[in-house]
Amino acid sequence: MAKRDTLKIAAAQYPIDEPATLAAWQDKIVRWVADGAATGASLLVFPEYAAIEQAACFGPEVYGDLQTTLEKVAELAGDRVALHAELAKKHGVHILVGSGPVKKSDGRFVNAAQLVTPAGHVGEQEKIIMTPFERDWGVAPGNPLRAFETALGTIGIAICYDSEFPLLARALAETGVEVLLVPSCTERVSGYHRVRTGAVARALENTIAAVMSPTVGDALWSPAVDHNVGAAGIFVPSEHGVADDGVLASGTLNAAQWVSATVNLGALRRLRTSGEMRNFADWPLQPGAAPLIQNVEVVSLS
Repeated sequence: MAKRDTLKIAAAQYPIDEPATLAAWQDKIVRWVADGAATGASLLVFPEYAAIEQAACFGPEVYGDLQTTLEKVAELAGDRVALHAELAKKHGVHILVGSGPVKKSDGRFVNAAQLVTPAGHVGEQEKIIMTPFERDWGVAPGNPLRAFETALGTIGIAICYDSEFPLLARALAETGVEVLLVPSCTERVSGYHRVRTGAVARALENTIAAVMSPTVGDALWSPAVDHNVGAAGIFVPSEHGVADDGVLASGTLNAAQWVSATVNLGALRRLRTSGEMRNFADWPLQPGAAPLIQNVEVVSLS
């Protein structure tokens, strides 16, 4: 399959509301996807733990208890993904579904995001490294790390905290990933900047695009996603002729909005061998650097 030279991407700054019913939640998702598609983007990115919003539909006996929230939202995972797949087909876009708990056969809960295509293909990436809150909550580390081959190109996903660990993104880049999606959920400005810094660094190190999509706004009804701070961003290496500051687009902090930009994938490929600096190519020059490609499972979604 011929590689695309450009790709328009839209990242959601998604507000956690308090929908009274699943129908109300579904109506909101329908509107958001329509608005995202209206930007002209071929890839729409929703944030980490956006799925927790569904817990509000079941009252305080569900949303007020962390364990019950996990159970209930995990029960809805199949229907949640099916809705996004239907919308992906309707609008002709790829969608990263807002992540949420998925219950494994051994009873563990993992934090997983699904990438759905207009043709109905679904790929899933589980978060690999848990935050202290997730450990306390009972969310378990997932695996494996996956690279998704799609009609848009090869896409990787680093869910929030995972973006702060360079070897994960490096393994994906060595496998051929050119776009790294970073769905996030952070409760403080400091957390937002940690993830943003990780996304920017991963773009620089690997000569790829990194796309950050955060939850925003207060949802005091939920002990899981009560405070949400962030801004979406689409980042590339800081290179003359591509983006002097490495920022193709950035949203207004805490606003509910879509942030979009067109990524010049062809230019990024050329930078790997002819840029001002050649971070991707020079990675092996670091003492102790070793190939990481064997740690990635490649999944075809086309």
